[in-house]
Amino acid sequence: MNQLDNQVFQERRNNFLSKLDGRAAIIPGAKLVKHHTDCEYPFRQESNFWYLTGFDEPDAIALFLSHKPKGERYILFVHPKNIESEVWNGFRWGTNGAEKIFKADKSYPISEFEKELPNYLMGADEIVFPVGKYPEIEHIVLSLWAKQIDNYSRIGRAPRAIRPLGMFLNQMRLIKSEYEISRMREAVLISAEAHELVRLNVGSKKHEKQIQGLLEGFFLEKGARGPAYNSIVASGDNACVLHYTANNSELKKDDLLLVDAGCSLQDYYNGDITRTFPIGGKFSGEQRAIYEIVLEAQKKALRSVVIGMSSSDIHNEALRVIIEGLLEINLLRGSVDEIIENCSYKHFYMHKTGHWLGLDVHDVGAYRLGDYEVLLRDGMILTVEPGIYISDRMPIPKGQPEIPDRWKGIGIRIEDDVLVNGQCPEILSSVACKEIADLET
Repeated sequence: MNQLDNQVFQERRNNFLSKLDGRAAIIPGAKLVKHHTDCEYPFRQESNFWYLTGFDEPDAIALFLSHKPKGERYILFVHPKNIESEVWNGFRWGTNGAEKIFKADKSYPISEFEKELPNYLMGADEIVFPVGKYPEIEHIVLSLWAKQIDNYSRIGRAPRAIRPLGMFLNQMRLIKSEYEISRMREAVLISAEAHELVRLNVGSKKHEKQIQGLLEGFFLEKGARGPAYNSIVASGDNACVLHYTANNSELKKDDLLLVDAGCSLQDYYNGDITRTFPIGGKFSGEQRAIYEIVLEAQKKALRSVVIGMSSSDIHNEALRVIIEGLLEINLLRGSVDEIIENCSYKHFYMHKTGHWLGLDVHDVGAYRLGDYEVLLRDGMILTVEPGIYISDRMPIPKGQPEIPDRWKGIGIRIEDDVLVNGQCPEILSSVACKEIADLET
């Protein structure tokens, strides 16, 4: 935790408190989760809590109190220092560290949360809390709120409502600061370099698991926490399973290999990249035809990642190219507009073309607000990832042709991470090759 980090988190807190405007926010951190008997999964802090605190220990709770005077607005509840626990589980900052290092106005042991909360909520116009996510804390918050409502007739004041946290924080997280953009560039660069390592070494590997090991070992070597999500290493027909993570098949030289993987940095910023290439170094005719369609669709969609466009605009750019390409090779039948209206392409392309990217791989932020699309603005980062997946898994829509066997088992996705930058999209993952000339040997 360096001085720059302190400043970044402080600026975020100040911005958040200004948006609260008389409200009190209660934001729990993540808990440790057991995966068998007495072992836990590696700890991963809750993203909203991390975004505002930078505190990376489990079971903590943060209060943000815009109705209180300066010096009483940022409160942390944390595990206290405990030498015996630290012998077993590692260092703790304790309440002193929470105040001195993480700049809390006041810190308490987590055991005192229920006792101290009433005083801090007193005078708040509303409560901001993620209802439905933290039952062990929620019952304390709701019980206290009910008591304050009951006392309204005597004291004349109580929080009027409980609001969701996303109303105040999602837009902040959606527009990345220069600091965040620099962290995202690093996360995506490491991820892209890992994909290049796979491309250059796949010939020496025999199994999907070996590719996974190569990727994730590289992430750790470069100082990342590890993979941002379960790495997808899908050869042959496995690539037609969108969230395939078994990674347990042998590699065959005539198949394609789809790799969807990205790293997560120590401060949780993520990359998310997909590349597909021929294991044996040469595309077959059918593989090349599908790859060319997906690549052209992605390039067309990437050009539309500019201010004023929406995620739907980007998707539709890719979708039309995919449908036109599949019509040309007789895997679809009809007009482009009819196929779109009837969704009779979805047995080949069943997902959207991208998502927001940041502290979460599928990051927070609306894509539309009621009847209105959210338009792209500078500082947004999103993925662009069209694909085509040809298999017998989904029924063929009425009026569409049967799929000849020679096409089956081809699954191709190409995904890049893109920063909205005026009218010139910045492709953060461009280090990872995707042109056919680079993929064939």
